[in-house]
Amino acid sequence: MAKNRILIVDDEKDMRDFLDIMLRKDGYETKVFASAVQALEWFGENHPDLVITDVRMPGMSGLEFLKAIKELDPDANVIMMTAYASVDTAIEAMKAGAIDYFTKPFNIDEIKLNIRKALKLKTLEKENRLLKNELKTKFGFSNFIGESAKMKEIYALIKSIADTRTNVFITGESGTGKELVARAIHYESDRKDAPFVAINCGAIPENLLESELFGHQKGAFTGAVVNKTGLAEQADGGTLFLDEITELPLHLQVKLLRFIQERSFRRVGGNSDIQVDIRVIAASNRDIEAEARAGRFREDLFYRLNVIRIAMPPLRERKDDIGPLARYFIEKYSQGLGKNVRTISDAAMELLLSHDYSGNVRELENILERAVTLETAGVITPASLPEYLTRISRSGAQLLPPSLIEKPLEEASGAASPVDLEKTVEEFEKTMIIEALKKSGGVKKKAADLLGLTFRSMRYKLSKYGISDE
Repeated sequence: MAKNRILIVDDEKDMRDFLDIMLRKDGYETKVFASAVQALEWFGENHPDLVITDVRMPGMSGLEFLKAIKELDPDANVIMMTAYASVDTAIEAMKAGAIDYFTKPFNIDEIKLNIRKALKLKTLEKENRLLKNELKTKFGFSNFIGESAKMKEIYALIKSIADTRTNVFITGESGTGKELVARAIHYESDRKDAPFVAINCGAIPENLLESELFGHQKGAFTGAVVNKTGLAEQADGGTLFLDEITELPLHLQVKLLRFIQERSFRRVGGNSDIQVDIRVIAASNRDIEAEARAGRFREDLFYRLNVIRIAMPPLRERKDDIGPLARYFIEKYSQGLGKNVRTISDAAMELLLSHDYSGNVRELENILERAVTLETAGVITPASLPEYLTRISRSGAQLLPPSLIEKPLEEASGAASPVDLEKTVEEFEKTMIIEALKKSGGVKKKAADLLGLTFRSMRYKLSKYGISDE
């Protein structure tokens, strides 16, 4: 592990030597200068982890040196020392960016402790910058895969609205990347250093939603033994993402409307308003206008949320992106699983291109994670793809449900048989649900994820088709 480097600047030789010996004994690497001018030149090329400098020196003073350092590196950590204590000088040094100020002679144990604290702070700041860069890489534009015309339009729209405070409503089928778009808007905006807080309105029990969103006061209800900060408060300064907003009960829609209008709320059981500065992004995989017409979603709330609309296209409408996405997922899971899978065969790619992806990008990712896991060679072949894909014809005809396989449309007589489309679709949907339950080992939440459904929708369909929910 590399040693921390500390720059020591003092015109007094005894002090320079003392600090140099003390810090080297403690395992630090040091560089010593009698002149701030010489030290500044060295600093510009080396950027040490910490600077310890005297205040009063001939030529360039310690305060001038501090200000010059901050121009070169605003994040530099500097400790000031002086034999001439002055409150005004100390205040000026702290205003200029010094992290500490000592009067000579100083307590050795105290300055050692403060040096350790300063270096730990420097490490945390570096880790924080790396984390922010990683988040920007993960959730910014560089994480989007796809060069289709529809995706380019979405990239341009995200860029144009990122730095505004305007509410955004994202629509699209499950698995199209709605949360990814919300995160990209946040991390491309001037709010990127503040929190991005997401809540799935369909995944939290109705009786807990308000407390989760707005928090509660101690004693507000049975079990509320301490005050709780809600997600809206945690998102202060940043972005609040409300996923599956159409799952929100009507009584909470009223409170959310007030919150969006005034950017203030009350905790459950509270009696004072809490003001926050947040951007609201909402999303749904349902037809929001139809939900509003049916009275299940408040029109006034819809208009508040739907200032900017981003419609995510399903994967079947941007098949040009399947190839780049497939290569990205192969590389991702090959590295993550420690495999040496490098590419995909033409036959396997043709099967991927022939599928309609009811689960969209999420389904494609699951397919390729499975393929990489099973593949023993360096190339993904049809043998590693799920059975339902390999039963798709090379012409692109989709797998039909058993009733149509057993009773083709064209009978032997040559006359077309009537088909009950609604019944056929329901049978196919039931078959897919049963298959998903088998793949998930009967875990309904995992099966819902495989199908791109909310857990609430999954429960409804299980009941609808009489599939055991035990």
